[in-house]
Amino acid sequence: MFSREESARIRKEFWVSYGKSFPRKWLLYNTKIKDFGFKFVADRKTAEVTLDIESADEEQRELLFDQILSLKNILESEYLPEVIFDKEYVLENGKLISRIYIVHSKKFSIHNKDTWGECYAFFNETMSQFELFWYEYEDYIRQAVV
Repeated sequence: MFSREESARIRKEFWVSYGKSFPRKWLLYNTKIKDFGFKFVADRKTAEVTLDIESADEEQRELLFDQILSLKNILESEYLPEVIFDKEYVLENGKLISRIYIVHSKKFSIHNKDTWGECYAFFNETMSQFELFWYEYEDYIRQAVV
């Protein structure tokens, strides 16, 4: 078991190491849609690449989610076959969001450096595919909130 300080140091090392291994500017929150962005998630047991729709406006969140859901077949067949759609995803803090995500299928722990390399490769490949999808269908997705 790690102390809180040691765990924080390891998490910081994980992210700094990832940034150095794959020095690239990712899209993330630069979608120009409020409360709509891509994220890397890593914790003690899992790693994911997500598209989170966090709008407090339930109608807007639903419209954006449904707009992307209408592209599900394309997203699965051309970009990310393992994608999961969750219209009502509850974060640890209790906040309800919509999440479209891919889970790293290999064994992973942010506290185990031996698992980092495969996770970094997963992050890089998966986020690249998510971004390609976004850039191809951005105008269509934006129509949900115009």
